[in-house]
Amino acid sequence: MRHVILAALSAAAVTVSGSWAQESPDWAIVIHGGAGVIERGAMTPQREAEYRAAMLAATERGAQVLEAGGSALDAIEASIRGLEDDPLFNAGRGAVFTAAGTNELDASIMDGSNLNAGAIAGVTEIRHPITLARSVMEESRHVMLQGEGAETFAREQGLETVDPAFFFTERRWASLERQLGALGLDMPARPDGAPEPEGVDHGELDRDAREHRFGTVGVVALDRDGNIAAGTSTGGTTAKRWGRVGDSPILGAGTYASNQSCGVSATGTGEYFIRLTVASRICAYVEFQGLSLQEAADRVIQDELTALEGDGGIVALAPDGQIAWSFNTPGMYRARQSAGSAPVVAIYGDED
Repeated sequence: MRHVILAALSAAAVTVSGSWAQESPDWAIVIHGGAGVIERGAMTPQREAEYRAAMLAATERGAQVLEAGGSALDAIEASIRGLEDDPLFNAGRGAVFTAAGTNELDASIMDGSNLNAGAIAGVTEIRHPITLARSVMEESRHVMLQGEGAETFAREQGLETVDPAFFFTERRWASLERQLGALGLDMPARPDGAPEPEGVDHGELDRDAREHRFGTVGVVALDRDGNIAAGTSTGGTTAKRWGRVGDSPILGAGTYASNQSCGVSATGTGEYFIRLTVASRICAYVEFQGLSLQEAADRVIQDELTALEGDGGIVALAPDGQIAWSFNTPGMYRARQSAGSAPVVAIYGDED
């Protein structure tokens, strides 16, 4: 089955990478909102417009911070917090459900100026996981916290907590029902506090299943001080079991940043990104083998990840302002902007 999916991905892809550079920009930002079999005509015009608007808004939030002289970390947090509140994406509100009928959220952030980092996994009551990851980096002596311990730390830091039902969306619940049915597993009870059942667009559910989409969100930013940072946030995969954790909170796999090389945020089948340490691998090719950012990204995504039968993509940014993205799926929600230029939003593989 996996070979069938990968064959479909390869057949549908048109343009899967791109690189842009502006000579010594004051700042730059690049964002993704998930990758998959995202094809023209599969979405309604209204839904496509909603995704483009959401990606543009996330870019503008980060760009405003950077233009005002804010740090790359501040820009990342501002961009991702909005995406975590947007039910279009698999992060925060709108996250997919585990097989047990819960939302388990993961996030990480890394400061390229000093290699400091923070990550959290499996939290269920934290409104903004990216903010918690940053607090772990800045307010604790640890790098990663998980589950109940991470939530205890969040409360000690005064971070916003919510009832788990806050993350509930009918679309994700219906997707869980479909997935568990396909797996022959029992459907859990509807979560306490969830709204009354309502109808869903079954055409959209069909498209979600066909897209084989990963709705992880991520941002890489370069600030006026020349510092790079990267951050990623996700709800994981639909019907995940046994406390599964993917690449998003794993430094070096789903997120990496170093002022000596580049910053990367990834989205895809996390098990493969972990095995390849995709994010740090790209930066190592830049720093130690002298590859351009795009060459490094394509070597890892187009060659190595594809050879391993993994699927997904990355966005990346270098200290000199190079911006790159690469994905081996037909589409990836993505956007970029540099100082003095207009934002660019793209979805399909044949867009710049």
